[in-house]
Amino acid sequence: MADLRVYYDDAALAHVPPDGEAELPWSGRVAVREPHPDRRERIENVAAIVRDELGEHTAWANVSPATRAQLERVHDPDYVAEIEAWSAAGGGRLTPETGGNAATSRAATVAAGGALAAAERAVDAGRREVPYALVRPSGHHAQSDRADGFCFFNNVAVAAAHLLATDRADRVAVLDWDVHHANGTQEIFDHRDDVLVISLHNDHDSWSAETHPQACDLTERGVDDGTGYTVNVPLPAGTGDEGYRYAVEALVDPVLDAYGPDAILVSAGQDPGVVDPLGRNAVTKDGFEFLGRRTRELAAEHADGALAIVQEGGYHLTHLAYATLGVLEGALGVDTGVADPFAWIDGDAASARDAVDEAIAAHADHWPVG
Repeated sequence: MADLRVYYDDAALAHVPPDGEAELPWSGRVAVREPHPDRRERIENVAAIVRDELGEHTAWANVSPATRAQLERVHDPDYVAEIEAWSAAGGGRLTPETGGNAATSRAATVAAGGALAAAERAVDAGRREVPYALVRPSGHHAQSDRADGFCFFNNVAVAAAHLLATDRADRVAVLDWDVHHANGTQEIFDHRDDVLVISLHNDHDSWSAETHPQACDLTERGVDDGTGYTVNVPLPAGTGDEGYRYAVEALVDPVLDAYGPDAILVSAGQDPGVVDPLGRNAVTKDGFEFLGRRTRELAAEHADGALAIVQEGGYHLTHLAYATLGVLEGALGVDTGVADPFAWIDGDAASARDAVDEAIAAHADHWPVG
């Protein structure tokens, strides 16, 4: 059994996106403005359930903000300066769904710093610990030169680039199970073979040609030296626990086995959760426990135990806490006995298998799958 080291800072709570109609601007057509889905309570609830249920296994670590040099390994310098200036001026909306306030720039740099610290610890501590970056705002939609999908700096990309730049790793695998496509991480690394990006996501289209130009589908597999090192796995709504298990066992396992990473970084968005308002891929706490457990096993098999978990999405304030508890229980090898109070929707395993088989066929010319 490993111990949990949580990287957390209250800066995560100070970031406040504008309210409106969920994530979108208020049109005036409805009577009540709705808070943005990325609320501070998401993180407060996760922190509370970790303290209550995993307290004896957990150490809490302080976080330093990522430096400009660390951010600029994956982001254009002009873009980093733009985010700093925009936030210093009070923030507002950068895109229809993405905005913040005067505290957002610091929250985003602290989030990137938390992911970086967790990744460092993963390599240094190996099998002894599970480092978990409980950070906000999320990062995996942020591209080298633009914000997108509630994200400003790409936390897991900053962490992966840091491991490579400091010779802690020669090859890094990013496994992203957030319900939304890892388009930012893909864009940052799509020309490289030293970072493998695997994205298990809902089969959705781009929501903006300007801020989210990626197609999110099987046609995007990397370019130049990075050809084959983007592994997209679009999944149907309602995929469920068994569908995700099949995706991992039939595709993720053999790809990671062939790649042989020195570290595995997880973009852990729990918005595939069974009642998540922005996902509905019908994954329960048990399903997330499997993801955490199998990822920990894969890190032990291929990366000498070097695994870091970085918080991404998850927007049902209550279920996010239970789902994340499941991930951490699985990774730690702990059973708290806490059940999922929302596990009442069955997944569509047959449709999920069809989608995974289609992804296997698309990736079989580069990886030993199928």
